[in-house]
Amino acid sequence: MPSVDRLVLRVAIPVTLAVGILSAVIGALVASDPDKALLGSAIGTVIVITFFTVGQLVVGGVLRTNPDMAMTVALMVYLLKIGALFIFIILFQGTTAFDTKVFALTVLVCTLAWTVAEVWVFSRTKVLYVDPQGGPPQ
Repeated sequence: MPSVDRLVLRVAIPVTLAVGILSAVIGALVASDPDKALLGSAIGTVIVITFFTVGQLVVGGVLRTNPDMAMTVALMVYLLKIGALFIFIILFQGTTAFDTKVFALTVLVCTLAWTVAEVWVFSRTKVLYVDPQGGPPQ
């Protein structure tokens, strides 16, 4: 795995986990049933970390094997992640197993936290867009 992928995962996972824990604490304090709020927040945090980790690994793999397709795959993965997250929010809308409002808000803030962490990493990382070992164009 290239160092940029590792760096994104090393920064984004802890940041997202911290935001998920913070949202669980806030949700438990303001919700009528703290146990259900904690469960909803935990499920939301795990879903976001799982989806975005898999997405990062897929895009990183495409960058290594076929860099020309990187933007297309990155946009497709992003749309699939966001779409799947909204499907989870809709599917769990009527559940009584956990607090759905805390779940939805946790998914939202964890998604924002991951995205901010990823942008932060990429803004401070120099990624070569020209192959230094490549010869002159033919």
